[in-house]
Amino acid sequence: MKEILQYLKNHGEQFDTEIAVGTGISLANVRLQLAELAAKREVMTCHSIRFEKGKKVEGISCRLAGYIPPAAPGRKPKTVLKIS
Repeated sequence: MKEILQYLKNHGEQFDTEIAVGTGISLANVRLQLAELAAKREVMTCHSIRFEKGKKVEGISCRLAGYIPPAAPGRKPKTVLKIS
């Protein structure tokens, strides 16, 4: 499970198939571990359907729960609204 958590921290939101390929863990094992992590509320999961080249692909989209990635370089600072 630590491998999946570290992978999500490094790569952000990913599909279960992408996690399986990236970590080298079987897809069935990744789905079991994601279910355990979701039960512990360490990751957020969402059943997702996407279409690739006209073919329907079902999977699980997941990300770390409560994790906000650092701001991308080059962003402008937030403006403060002053009311007179």
